[in-house]
Amino acid sequence: MAIELQSDTFTDRPPASQPSFCVHTCVAHDADEQARNLHGWSQTYDQLTAGRFVGGLTELCLDHMQVFVETTSHTLRQTCEVQEGAYWFGIPTCPTGSGRIDAQLIAGDALAFRPGGIEFELLTSAGYEIFGVVVKGEVLRRYAAEVERIGLADHLPNTEVVPIGMARKERLCASLRRLLDDGAASAAPLSSFARNNLQASVLASLFDVGALPGSELVAMPARPRRQSIVSEAREYVLANRDRAVNVPELCERLHVSRRTLQYCFQDVLGMAPATYLRTIRLNGARRDLCNASRESRSVQDVAAAWGFWHLSQFATDYRKLFGMRPSDTLKAAINGRTQTDSGSFAH
Repeated sequence: MAIELQSDTFTDRPPASQPSFCVHTCVAHDADEQARNLHGWSQTYDQLTAGRFVGGLTELCLDHMQVFVETTSHTLRQTCEVQEGAYWFGIPTCPTGSGRIDAQLIAGDALAFRPGGIEFELLTSAGYEIFGVVVKGEVLRRYAAEVERIGLADHLPNTEVVPIGMARKERLCASLRRLLDDGAASAAPLSSFARNNLQASVLASLFDVGALPGSELVAMPARPRRQSIVSEAREYVLANRDRAVNVPELCERLHVSRRTLQYCFQDVLGMAPATYLRTIRLNGARRDLCNASRESRSVQDVAAAWGFWHLSQFATDYRKLFGMRPSDTLKAAINGRTQTDSGSFAH
């Protein structure tokens, strides 16, 4: 069973309430309206301080995950319940003392956590901002077992407030904000591969910051094995060049945890696995573009052959790595070919 996350676990069937897989943004001028705007939740908001309410919500619903950021202008008492079988992680950006969950203070270095099917109470101050991640339990357990290589059943937080440290919390908020901002900027529906990668990256972030337990400390592979893992990863990616292989799939293929894979790549190459995987595909695309004029291939043809289906992102990554656009590489190859042909006729 490949942990590709877009296969039988992360299916290609979008939820009925949110079929477009786009980032959606809305503004509410009533607390009840704000409560209704969040998909999949059962909740009631009571406004506790005077004045005209303004609430904002930016939300992305993926196959089996929901990511959002919510802002509210006034002090609220919220009764909330996420769908049964899922888990909610709430990450406030506000300072200590401005939010409570079930009467417990959410410290500045902590996040909130609740399982689905259980009602809880949030008390939030004026000008509150909170990021939320909701993930289905079956997906979380499978990811933990096959990518992080741990059993999650006995390791889930047993408290509403989980300390993770200020630096880690800020890093998690920054990554979630970037995810939502990038999605809002593109405005295009996310492909199955893009959704799959986003879901995997969010889950990895939750483990990395300590919101979920990491794998037990184990002896890392000896240097020859580290080099072998990196080589096997490269061979597998090149053998499947027409699609973008992600880190969870590599972990399942190579029978290693995500942390072991990261350690091997950092030790051998000095870079993260995902960065290397994208880089070798970009190098392959560049070589094909240099030869594309011989086969009358376009930039789009070459990009698709290397699993790049988002052309604007491909062009951005390509230019960042090589300092020129893919079309410039192709143009240079065509001009070089033309000059060679002209030179042969001249003789």
